[in-house]
Amino acid sequence: MLNQSAPIVWPGKPYQLGATWDGEGVNFAMFSEHAERVELCLFDPSGRREIHRIRLREQTDQVWHCYLPEARPGLLYGYRVYGPSEPSKGLRFNPNKLLLDPYAKQVAGDLKWSDSHFGYRIGHRNGDLSFDRRDSAPGMIKSVVVDSAFTWGSDRPPNIPWHKSIIYEVHVKGFTIQHPDVPPALRGTYAGLATAPVIDYLTRLGVTAVELMPVHTFVNDRTLIEKGLRNYWGYNTIGFFAPEPRYSSTGSLNEFKTMVKTLHSAGIEVILDVVYNHTAEGNQMGPTLSFRGIDNPVYYRTLADNPRYYMDYTGTGNTLNMRHPRVLQLIMDSLRYWVLDMHVDGFRFDLAATLARELHEVDRLGAFLDIIHQDPVLSQVKLIAEPWDLGEGGYQVGKFPVGWAEWNDRYRDAVRSYWKGDGGQIGELAYRITGSSDLYARSGRRPYASVNFITAHDGFTLQDLVSYNQKHNEANGEENRDGSDNNRSWNCGEEGPTDNPEINALRGRQKRNLMATLLLSQGVPMLLAGDAIGHTQQGNNNAYCQDNEISWIDWSKDSADLNLLSFVQRLIALRQSHPVFRRRNFFQGRSIKGVGVKDILWLRPDGREMTDEEWGKESARSLGVFLAGEGLDEQDERAQPIKDQNFLLLMNAHHEDVSFQLPTVASGMCWIVLVDTASSDTESPGTLCEAGGTYSLQARSMSVLVERPRDQVRTKDRRNGT
Repeated sequence: MLNQSAPIVWPGKPYQLGATWDGEGVNFAMFSEHAERVELCLFDPSGRREIHRIRLREQTDQVWHCYLPEARPGLLYGYRVYGPSEPSKGLRFNPNKLLLDPYAKQVAGDLKWSDSHFGYRIGHRNGDLSFDRRDSAPGMIKSVVVDSAFTWGSDRPPNIPWHKSIIYEVHVKGFTIQHPDVPPALRGTYAGLATAPVIDYLTRLGVTAVELMPVHTFVNDRTLIEKGLRNYWGYNTIGFFAPEPRYSSTGSLNEFKTMVKTLHSAGIEVILDVVYNHTAEGNQMGPTLSFRGIDNPVYYRTLADNPRYYMDYTGTGNTLNMRHPRVLQLIMDSLRYWVLDMHVDGFRFDLAATLARELHEVDRLGAFLDIIHQDPVLSQVKLIAEPWDLGEGGYQVGKFPVGWAEWNDRYRDAVRSYWKGDGGQIGELAYRITGSSDLYARSGRRPYASVNFITAHDGFTLQDLVSYNQKHNEANGEENRDGSDNNRSWNCGEEGPTDNPEINALRGRQKRNLMATLLLSQGVPMLLAGDAIGHTQQGNNNAYCQDNEISWIDWSKDSADLNLLSFVQRLIALRQSHPVFRRRNFFQGRSIKGVGVKDILWLRPDGREMTDEEWGKESARSLGVFLAGEGLDEQDERAQPIKDQNFLLLMNAHHEDVSFQLPTVASGMCWIVLVDTASSDTESPGTLCEAGGTYSLQARSMSVLVERPRDQVRTKDRRNGT
């Protein structure tokens, strides 16, 4: 901390940006191209009183800087930036507004909303063209000087190969806030996520990575606060380096690092959901919190013919200006910081198509993607794109370059529609469950470029997907107008919770169908936290503002939830034990040399191969898929050929039972039923079925069979006349 007397100020250096503690003092550096004057403001430990204001007289390459030899970690600070206030020209400087350091590694305090946070006079006849002179510092969050030292010890990234990855989308708070075995003081925090009960749950489930919903510092929208709501999801970033403090039980930066280290020790990777496409400052009527007041035309994309207004490809009011090298530097520095200093293992980029926009069009080889591709650090971590935004031409599924995986919403839609019972879906379904080669193969990518999901934070949970025909978002205060109407859901006969045992049994079967399809498809499966234990949001498909029991996971499981959890655990174990379900190469659809069978066969119920004209039939709702275990054409780490058993997936989305003729691949073999979604019994059915015989697949169900030598199987049961 500093003495109350005037601090000693040295010139300092322009690099690194931010506040850097070197063991003796702190260097402060901030970029602004158009600023005329910059002041560093220092605060007392409470953050309520400004104790010093230091003019930065040094400027090098548009970086304003100084060095305070008496400064120490824990010091609270912010900036005031002077320059023209000419919104019609895109310039929105206002030194009355305290600004967060874009490179702040930690923040302190809560944003207490008032009109003073806006650079213009709210209610003035000239709107955002007016100028507000009120000081925003009393209610503004403060930047904090940090000591980055941490004992990582032997921590190493788990480096799970893409084809062995199973991603688990988690909200830090919502996952543990109601967990009975997490100590109350740690619930809803980074530390809570690292407790033994949570780690045990994740490892028993079998997931290999947690994908954390936004943990970069974000703010609650003023409109939500006024409604008594909060920004729960966190897609409202204001600080790209600092962990969100509301998830910290200690207020220490080390809590996040300890969480990462603990998850790594359990073999679990940490992937961050990051929002670099926009910030919390909104459009021209939004607040001045950081970037807008530091250098608005540098950080944001404004209209070329009227820079008072912003380009908005995200639906949030603004778009970060990826065309400016200093903005690119900010994002790259942020990403490298989270990998090198915080040890995270990858990123999922929200509305990633925005990041690739060079001018107006989405450019597949945009500067951002080029820089990522050649970066020696970032090119080696997991990179996942949400491959769309709201701008023209923003839907870019399948168009990101090699090295990127993508959220595949076409997979979600196809699987939902098929199990809902829609006709004409099996052709689309076949592409999706085999890794979407139509989207990824031409560019040299592999099946694991497709991150497959049925549910995610945005939309229905798995329980709600089979319980509601319509969204029920009234609690959001927008008269149920928000959220998607294209849910491809089916309530199985009654809207919402029911005591009808037949409907509940059907819903359970549908959940098992969806989970089995997801976990046995080629590509990388992503599960939504809580789905395996029946989490419901009461039909809300846009719970972004519900920081309450609607979103928080309820850990009080009943028998049905426990059965589903065991079912999912067994499916994950099956996937991880058999490489045929997680191929590194696409199917070729041709005969395997020396084996005499194709690597994949698409079968009709009568046992014959599908013909071209049958794929588009509206009435087709049943499909058999033969997966050849010897058709992998892959090698292990020792260059030995990888072999597996032959499997048969039988799917019937029809409302009536269907008899399947089982194929005969080789003499002396039989089929053993491993999974049957018609049964809620989590144990392996173990039924033996003769090759060439028939198998009755119940209505709206799926079965998984494995081929084994008949003389090596002890028959537990014989069925269907075999």
